[in-house]
Amino acid sequence: MSKETEEIEKSLQEAPAPAPVAPAKLSRRDLLSTGSTLVNLACSDNPYGGFLKGKYYFIVGDSASGKTFFSMSCFAEATLNHHFKGYRFIYDNIEDGCLIDLEKMFNEEVADRMEPPVVDENGEPIYSSTLEEFYYHLEDIIKEGKPFIYVLDSMDALTSEQEEDKFDEQKKAFEKGTQTAGSYGDGKAKINSSHIRRVIRGVRETGSILIILCQTRDNLGFGFEKKTRSGGRALKFYATVELWTTIIKSIKKKVMNKDREIGVRIEVQVKKNRITGRRLSVEVAIYPSYGIDDTTSCIEYLVSEGWWKVSKQKIKATEFNKSMSMRKLIQYIEANGLLPQLRAIVGSCWAKVQEECSLRRKKRYE
Repeated sequence: MSKETEEIEKSLQEAPAPAPVAPAKLSRRDLLSTGSTLVNLACSDNPYGGFLKGKYYFIVGDSASGKTFFSMSCFAEATLNHHFKGYRFIYDNIEDGCLIDLEKMFNEEVADRMEPPVVDENGEPIYSSTLEEFYYHLEDIIKEGKPFIYVLDSMDALTSEQEEDKFDEQKKAFEKGTQTAGSYGDGKAKINSSHIRRVIRGVRETGSILIILCQTRDNLGFGFEKKTRSGGRALKFYATVELWTTIIKSIKKKVMNKDREIGVRIEVQVKKNRITGRRLSVEVAIYPSYGIDDTTSCIEYLVSEGWWKVSKQKIKATEFNKSMSMRKLIQYIEANGLLPQLRAIVGSCWAKVQEECSLRRKKRYE
């Protein structure tokens, strides 16, 4: 290294680092909470909301890893957010797998406002059965001009007109005792590629939110990824944020001398983010009898980052001037309505972490 180079490097080390550049601030009026402060932050850097109006979100996950809970929680959060007053709650329950008592788990308004894409002349719900029907339903809803939150549950449960035609062909051949050529594929990737960009424009123009859920599959081919999913590349390409959920472990409680599973701890991994550009992951606890445990997840995050210290099995919640066990601290926060303050604290910790992770260098284009 030349003497001149050494002097340049020394001057750079001694010079004060410029302040890190924060991502563009998002207005809370345009953000819908996911039901989890940590997932909100992972999506938008904002503790109060993760899903932005006018955007499409893609959630992929293992079975029972919280995909439906997150979508239902979005409806519940919208009932508490006056900026989403008048939004339609459309749940395309293709899997017929969500039998949650919505009024008990969330509130009466969720149960009253949630609707299918279409109803027949007798008022019975009509859900999409083919991928083409999903896009037809969605386009009709967009044309009405009223903003909405649309949840497709799930991409995997949809067939396609091509797949149904092939099934009919094979069935007739079987009845005749003949054979047909093998499967031509379901054509979903091609349909999504040509149709999703049409509805994305309408979602944006109406200030709506589209959430598509998808199931993971074992990746039997080559590559580093152990899991994959169906539907083609367009689902990822057009998504503002792509989330993958995975069960990490069971949460158990001893009841009548036996360990019983009462919930699961899941990892939510951001695989694509057009808002912050970051790929990261957070952990969240979910209980079938309660839903997303935001309070516990927030406290655990603050402890894991060293923002709150633990001494003799007590958490020192400095901002609340309390030193308590986890159980008592949860009770204290919830009994005193301190969850908004807890979210703000988590947001401060998150911002500090991201600031420390930022490169503190002179801007290239000044």
